[in-house]
Amino acid sequence: MQCNIDAKGRATRLISGLVLLIVGVLLLALAITGFRSSTWVYASALALIAVGAFQIFEGWKGWCVVRAMGFKTRI
Repeated sequence: MQCNIDAKGRATRLISGLVLLIVGVLLLALAITGFRSSTWVYASALALIAVGAFQIFEGWKGWCVVRAMGFKTRI
């Protein structure tokens, strides 16, 4: 896992990861409190939390899985 993104890419991944993580936690809180409770809400919340956490990991390590597979990204 070599560093393959620059400072701008790291910041973008950290910020977007935090946003997704917060939205996922809020959606999970709505599901747990019963305000919006269904299977798709739980699944969506857990998916957002997982993707957000992975983006934070990518930003923290400076490594992008898409770039590691050989694709070029703009950021």
